[in-house]
Amino acid sequence: MSVTKVITNVKAQAIAAKKAAKKLGLLTTDEKNEALHIIADELVKSANMILTANEQDLQAGQEKGYDEAFMDRLALSLERIEDFAEGLRQVAALEDPIGKIQSSWTLENGLLVEKVTVPLGVIGMIYEARPNVTVDAAGLALKSGNAIVLKGGSSALSSNKAIVQIMHEALKKTKISEDAVQFIESIDREATQQLYTMKEHIDVLIPRGGSSLINAVVNNATVPVLETGVGNCHLFIDKEADLEKALNILINAKTDRPAVCNALETMIIHKEWLRKNHEVLHAAFKQYGITIHGDEDARSFLPDAILANEDDWANEYLSLDLAVKVVGNVEEAIDHIETYGTKHSEAIVTENRETAKIFMSLVDASALYHNASTRFTDGGALGFGAEIGISTQKLHARGPMGLPALTTVKFMMSGNGQTR
Repeated sequence: MSVTKVITNVKAQAIAAKKAAKKLGLLTTDEKNEALHIIADELVKSANMILTANEQDLQAGQEKGYDEAFMDRLALSLERIEDFAEGLRQVAALEDPIGKIQSSWTLENGLLVEKVTVPLGVIGMIYEARPNVTVDAAGLALKSGNAIVLKGGSSALSSNKAIVQIMHEALKKTKISEDAVQFIESIDREATQQLYTMKEHIDVLIPRGGSSLINAVVNNATVPVLETGVGNCHLFIDKEADLEKALNILINAKTDRPAVCNALETMIIHKEWLRKNHEVLHAAFKQYGITIHGDEDARSFLPDAILANEDDWANEYLSLDLAVKVVGNVEEAIDHIETYGTKHSEAIVTENRETAKIFMSLVDASALYHNASTRFTDGGALGFGAEIGISTQKLHARGPMGLPALTTVKFMMSGNGQTR
């Protein structure tokens, strides 16, 4: 397909989405919720169609030599389909943020001022690998009164096309136009680049994927960007950490799903705690097949560890590899996180409340945990029903982005002929 043809098609889809967004703003909460339930039911009914398409993507991925972490993000199962369908039902059960009066006041001249929550309009979503993002993003967009233009990666093209086809068929049974969910099938780079610059049709871009994708969008887009981030997540085990808590949190954060962005990538450990508990820790690493990349202090207690280099401290492994840094106090741990962290999710295990307070107050991240796993940085786990991404920036939205992150405000004034 020619570049001109690709650009024309993307523009037409964005224009159609904008028209659909206008109509979405007139729908009731019940009408939007009904649509989400119908989509969820149809996705489960058509699970075989989705799995057949996903198998095509998995086979292509194997032929291209994608690594295990990437294949895990790409793979679907009946359980995962049921999970994202249930996520839609949970979103339907959430309070509708649209039309809420955040604050109001009356001026001396009698003019009523109301600050009201409204949709963003049209969301452009650029993402890689995970087909579940197609469902989560569409569901959150529709519930918050937004249309969405989806641009998934080529690796999940068959899966995404099947999912969107089912969603379109479901929307025919609702009051929401099919045009409210657009999917760009073209794998040409021009299609993605076109989304970057359509300020007149796209209100916000959300990139979700690896650092190269996110940086490309942030550095090149003229459309406002809600920036998500990669997850070089740290766990600091303090000298006053409970052994059982520390081991349970470590194993969960590292091994539950190593290929996701809230998985643990670096363990920072107090030297005194390591000296007392290194044998138990070493046994846990062997049991769960965790490969250690440690500094000299770590290797003196963990003989199987590979000597870490500078790249290891910044690496998002997305595997069962783990960097281990040994420190003498919480301040050293915080300094290491400040140098190498990605402002995603950071955790401390300690029974000392003052140490925990210092860590929680000074570490700059979108999600912080005291005596709990980083794996909870997830819209579903935190009660959002689903998430459209995890924002590591500080403006507008931060952390897992659910319905409120996809809204903005209008100031609406009502008077009786007042003039200034």
